[in-house]
Amino acid sequence: MLVDERMSQRVISIPPEMSIPEALAFFKKHQIHRAPVMKDGKMMGIVTESDLLNASPSPVSTLSVWEMNYLMSKVPVKQVMTKKVITVEVGTPIEDAAHVMVDAKIGGMPVTKDGRIVGIITETDLFKVFMELMGTHEKGVRVSVLAEDKPGEIARISRLVSDAGGNFLGFGSFAGPNPSLMNVTFKVTGVKKEDIKKVLGKNVKKILDIR
Repeated sequence: MLVDERMSQRVISIPPEMSIPEALAFFKKHQIHRAPVMKDGKMMGIVTESDLLNASPSPVSTLSVWEMNYLMSKVPVKQVMTKKVITVEVGTPIEDAAHVMVDAKIGGMPVTKDGRIVGIITETDLFKVFMELMGTHEKGVRVSVLAEDKPGEIARISRLVSDAGGNFLGFGSFAGPNPSLMNVTFKVTGVKKEDIKKVLGKNVKKILDIR
């Protein structure tokens, strides 16, 4: 799965001269939490809702609400935006984009093609991908087991469940408590919890959860 398959193609940008109160109202109207700052078709930076809120006066300020509003109306977005924008190219694997976002501690970034912004990928998009991978919206039996982390182990577990009549809706493997073990989590239909327990009971290290 690539970023351009899950990104939002509706790119909403704001001009650098827009004031902070205007930008906050704009974000609320369009239900967005970040936007590239554009001028003459060129990206000048990116600003998030947190940037705008952090730039606003403290609620314990001695200024009156009129004074605060007046002062903030004079502060343009370009003064609080991030100028060094982290972007990702179309065609990038979704997991690589997630890795960049985690390392950079950001909640989203523009997706570019030949230097032009064509979309936005956010942490919400990544959450949706994870939900799809685990079959969150489908009804079935969810199982987590502790198994040996060795070649062929996932195939063996899958085959055991499939032979029992299980049809996989979601599947994932995660790090276990030590390098020799892994947590295998999946969701299936066509097989009962009791049957899965019988099939996997002696064929994995431990059944961690089944529901």
